[in-house]
Amino acid sequence: MKVAKFGGTSLANAEQIKKVCDIVLSDSDRKIIVVSAPGKREKSDTKVTDLLIACAEKQLADGNAVEELNAVVKRFKDIADDLKLGDEIINEIKADLEGRLKLDTSHKGMFMDAMKAAGEDNSAKLVAAYLNSIGKKAQYVSPKQAGLLLSSEFGNAQVLPESFENLKMLCGIDGIIIFPGFFGYTAEGNVATFPRGGSDITGSILAAALKVDLYENFTDVDAVYAAHPGLVNNPVAISEITYREMRELSYAGFSVLHEDTLIPVFKAGVPVNIKNTNNPTAPGTKIVLSRDYSPNSHVVGIASDDSFCCIYVSKFMMNREIGFGRKLLQILEDEGISYEHTPSGIDNISIIFKQSQIKNTSIEQKILARIKNELNCDDVSIDHGLAMIIIVGEGMKNTVGTASRATTALAKASISLEMINQGSSEVTMMFGVRQYEAHKAVISLYNEFFNRR
Repeated sequence: MKVAKFGGTSLANAEQIKKVCDIVLSDSDRKIIVVSAPGKREKSDTKVTDLLIACAEKQLADGNAVEELNAVVKRFKDIADDLKLGDEIINEIKADLEGRLKLDTSHKGMFMDAMKAAGEDNSAKLVAAYLNSIGKKAQYVSPKQAGLLLSSEFGNAQVLPESFENLKMLCGIDGIIIFPGFFGYTAEGNVATFPRGGSDITGSILAAALKVDLYENFTDVDAVYAAHPGLVNNPVAISEITYREMRELSYAGFSVLHEDTLIPVFKAGVPVNIKNTNNPTAPGTKIVLSRDYSPNSHVVGIASDDSFCCIYVSKFMMNREIGFGRKLLQILEDEGISYEHTPSGIDNISIIFKQSQIKNTSIEQKILARIKNELNCDDVSIDHGLAMIIIVGEGMKNTVGTASRATTALAKASISLEMINQGSSEVTMMFGVRQYEAHKAVISLYNEFFNRR
């Protein structure tokens, strides 16, 4: 049995939905189908989720979101009409949307999640209706019916452990199951969503709970590439990659999968295959527990992420002061800052985090003052406008000279390094550069590790 998830571009219009259903029906093992909300039909279009967010925001602002609601209904109606489904399904979708708009708005996050989830929920109803209209047995199954329970962290919910046992009930349902991605229900019965892109996570949870043979993630690209196609011309397609490698690349800017997607399938040992809805016969990229690599394929990909800043802290004899690191990180925790990396020396430490977490200069100055005064530091400063470039590959652990090749390539491109960091797992190597040099850094590293093979 397989779980197959289809993204927003795969469900953007009737033509795409027909492609999705052809793919599903071409393999009898595809029993559980996870769907996203309809995405963009063309570049200037608006995703249904964004239409729903606009609708929710208008309702919260003045309680009159009729025009915004009608825009969402029209998107679904256009699809339904092109699929020749009749009025019944659209009346059902319209009633659902109108009901959500009447929900209590006193808890903004809860209301917003209920509205956002309508995209996936009604997309699933539409796909199930189409399959039944062409004589194929399909059933829409709600996450509530299936027991997909999430924490009450609206907009950033986490799956609760009991969900995995609950979801086994899906095995007893006949026909093709159409399951909406992106959301579940709290123990109190409220809708809660994963972060944007969370339909990937839903598919992974279902695949892990049912211990299927394969989790297929259909998107709009033929494969995962060794570098972002927007940065590197015609990059190498990756045929096989490990869970750890893919998670590192997703975290560092690869947008093919949400970075949290792989945790459930990794724990369950379910392989993942990323494929293209518009080219379903292409082999795609397989994500597995381990892979073979040669001396020329020890690096699997290069990614970049920008808009970082770094707090630099210096204090003589820091290494002798027990608890210094804990106290430093406690200050950041108090101020609501989560960190990414902490490269350090004997008497200094750097804390790297996303710049977006510092909302204004007063918060920045408060953090710096607290660190200096509470920890009696010699020097505290903050550096903005950094980008992190990472090289990822399981094979780096057993390959001599990777760091040397990388730094030489960057030096030849006249790129100044702000920092270097390599984790003990040796799966990734990180280079901090100025934000404006990130593109050039990715190209120089790609040329070194892929064009010289």
